[in-house]
Amino acid sequence: MKKENTTKYAVLGVLSIMPCSGYDIKKISDMSISHFWSENYGHIYPVLKMLEADGMVTSEPRQAKGRPPKSIFRITEKGSRALNEWLLKPVEYHPYRNELLLKIFLARDVPPENVKEKLLRDREGNEKKLATLQGIEEMLKGSEPYRSQKSLPLWLMTIDLGKRISLAQIEWCDHSLRALDALPGATGITERSL
Repeated sequence: MKKENTTKYAVLGVLSIMPCSGYDIKKISDMSISHFWSENYGHIYPVLKMLEADGMVTSEPRQAKGRPPKSIFRITEKGSRALNEWLLKPVEYHPYRNELLLKIFLARDVPPENVKEKLLRDREGNEKKLATLQGIEEMLKGSEPYRSQKSLPLWLMTIDLGKRISLAQIEWCDHSLRALDALPGATGITERSL
């Protein structure tokens, strides 16, 4: 069974919110869906060309004074139908990949301090991610045009899961750090870390 090109639907989804350039698609993705779905320019531009060739998007050149021309893409009716058909399908699950867990699982001959450093870094990253998601949530709830968007409850659901995952990851890091400290011969972690 051929794997579906989900980048295609991520791009169509962003374009269903508003017409934009490839650069803007990446920028909007980074500000909205990046906590659960990431895209890069290397994927976006070829997909835009394919979508245009398939009649799912159209483009029009725009020239801003003193800047190079760029194409603004709009989703077509055909693109909207394809997006909605995909949205109605069951979710295709993918194997979970986590380099931190792989390194911890295989770290029996690595100094515990190295594992602690990785856990502390992950904890810090999740604290930053949690703060970012909380800021996005406040912005969406507190300002127009977001507050009156029909999609707001759906956007908030994705943010809520991102926050819960970050909180669980922080709690797991704390628990794992304590477990490492309980090992025979382990040195205590700093109070700053917890």
